[in-house]
Amino acid sequence: MPAPAEVTLGWDVGGAHLKAARIETNGGVSGVWQECCPLWRGIGYLETALERILAANDGPPAAHHAVTMSGEMTDLFPTRRDGVHALVDLLGRHLDGSLHFYAGSAGFRDAAAAKAEPGRVASANWRATAELAARRLGEGLLIDIGSTTTDIVPLRDHAAATDCADDAARLAAGELVYTGIARTPVMAISADAPVAGRWLPLMAEHFATSADVHRVLGWLPEGADLHDSADGGPKTPAGSRARLARMVGLDAESLPDAAWTELAAWLADRQLDCINRAVRLVLSRIRLDARAPLVVAGTGAGLGVRLAARLERPVVRFSTLVSDRGARAESIDGCAPAVAAGLLLAGAPA
Repeated sequence: MPAPAEVTLGWDVGGAHLKAARIETNGGVSGVWQECCPLWRGIGYLETALERILAANDGPPAAHHAVTMSGEMTDLFPTRRDGVHALVDLLGRHLDGSLHFYAGSAGFRDAAAAKAEPGRVASANWRATAELAARRLGEGLLIDIGSTTTDIVPLRDHAAATDCADDAARLAAGELVYTGIARTPVMAISADAPVAGRWLPLMAEHFATSADVHRVLGWLPEGADLHDSADGGPKTPAGSRARLARMVGLDAESLPDAAWTELAAWLADRQLDCINRAVRLVLSRIRLDARAPLVVAGTGAGLGVRLAARLERPVVRFSTLVSDRGARAESIDGCAPAVAAGLLLAGAPA
């Protein structure tokens, strides 16, 4: 473990974003960064994002780096093993100080061990968040709603109460749901929708995303939508209404704005239904105390609050479990795996 007097940077290397958190010597989170990083387009996007985050760091350089990832699954790499190897090598070239790769229940590994056991390192970022939250809370249900996916992890006896070790198992168990607040294609949310008093099938085209849904409703957090819109058009309520209208074969001017707000509300309900269905599956398998809270994290943490109301459970924001030394609570929630990895490596007390 790092010595108490040394700074640690936590990293979450995703397929769409690079996130980082600076952990000071007192265990406080002093800075959190998120950069757009469409890794599927080329490794150069990750290098640029790394450079931007490193340039934004003030104070003494980090002596230690805690890395977790999910970017190895992008189709830039032939296999996840190849992805882990490539990301480990790239980070080793760009980061000064000692590198430690999060391997889930196995703890941290150096670069050689991470490449020898890529299955432990691949897509383990969710577990870092769950492990830190469990240590500090004891019992609850972690709901991390990101731009693309939702992680649902039961916490019990100060540990992550799951046997799932890979994405396939997590999908089957309801602990990984491919829906998020910004990047989910609308056609994946619902097959049809009520529009002006009739049911219309949604077109199976990438005309709009969940960012459009939540932007029209006024629910999209600042900084949640860093990628291009589906049509490359403006990220405004008017632009989002036009994209949603296109999903049902209409133009935005065909109906009043209120009609598109109603469509967005329908789609938001269906998305929350999808997450709620998975939560019910998890809760049917892992019995938690009725008073155990939902620990909400991710850029879509606000949706987690709405879900808690449905479940009639109390809510705990992930950021409230972390010592803040200057970072915004919303940023800590949005970059929870990077924050958690950094704190776990730094040996921050429970």
